[in-house]
Amino acid sequence: MRTLCASTLIGEFFVIGFAGLVAMKDPDLSMGTVWTVSGIAMLLCVLLCGVITRPGGVQLGWALQIALIVSGFVVPMMFIMGAVFAGLWWASVHFGRQVDEAKARFAAMAEGQAEAGGNTA
Repeated sequence: MRTLCASTLIGEFFVIGFAGLVAMKDPDLSMGTVWTVSGIAMLLCVLLCGVITRPGGVQLGWALQIALIVSGFVVPMMFIMGAVFAGLWWASVHFGRQVDEAKARFAAMAEGQAEAGGNTA
């Protein structure tokens, strides 16, 4: 799960940066505000890569997805990009857990075969 979720988060890192560039063109927003909010969101993406398997990591990821969708009120294209990344996040969590379960089953089978092979020799 960690690899899939981290890949999604790194993709979001870049999308948030590009959205910040677009938001700078809005005359109602100051550059400081845009880059403070974008910078915090980008930092959160990177930090989440390291804590995704810890308790609450997936929930923080979902909060980031919601924030990404809500950012569509500033940069309208982010409604679409936020929805796309929310779908990718769901897939990363869902299929990542399936991959982790399969790895655990294969490791247990390999361990069982190693023990069985070691006892007969």
